[in-house]
Amino acid sequence: MARRRIIAGNWKMNKTPSEAVELCKTLKDLVKNDAVDVVYCVPAIDIVPVAETIKGTNVELGAENFYIEDKGAFTGEISAPMLKDAGVKYIIIGHSERRDIFGENDILINAKVKKAFEAGLSPILCCGESLALRKAGTFKEWIKRQITWDLDGVTADQVKKLVIAYEPIWAIGTGETATADQAEEVCKLIRDLIAEMYDSATAEEVRIQYGGSMNAGNAAELLSKPNIDGGLIGGASLKEDFGKIVNA
Repeated sequence: MARRRIIAGNWKMNKTPSEAVELCKTLKDLVKNDAVDVVYCVPAIDIVPVAETIKGTNVELGAENFYIEDKGAFTGEISAPMLKDAGVKYIIIGHSERRDIFGENDILINAKVKKAFEAGLSPILCCGESLALRKAGTFKEWIKRQITWDLDGVTADQVKKLVIAYEPIWAIGTGETATADQAEEVCKLIRDLIAEMYDSATAEEVRIQYGGSMNAGNAAELLSKPNIDGGLIGGASLKEDFGKIVNA
């Protein structure tokens, strides 16, 4: 089956609200492609102005983080229902920066995946290995463990609506990029694992992105691989080059 390509920008902690609006205006005509799902995952403070700016365009709105409770005494946090009400469709879960800097473990990430589905959000679930795990040759076991834990208790129907982003940590913001063959190897591994955990029909539907320094120069080669259905783009999503990736 032909899976619909999804190119998502992860803005990380960049762009003030006014800068975010300007970037959306700059990218508006560059990211037009009705054959591709285009998503801007933006900082929480940018969600409302970006939602207003992308109205009537082909771009969907994503968020970068949330907490698992709907409301309450959780100072500084934001809930899934709040995001949904603000127009958010996609939510990044389990990004390596959340895991490494903020200590999010697979138990919390699993709870976030379930809460996102409960709230009507589409998770972009991240997985990936460090350079040490890559060099040790144990990265495949690591990624399998992450996916198995993160999807515990998640149904096949939910997984079909899931986006999984493979992000080799050693290739994020370093200028290093996995080769197209390395990226394809792991994306195929993930798809095969989903087939084992669920069934082949579910594995065929789930969309798998590559998320390690995809840019205008390497996007076409990466996206030509049969198990790479899109990209989770960091630094390049903040530039006009993002349009070239969408249309690669």
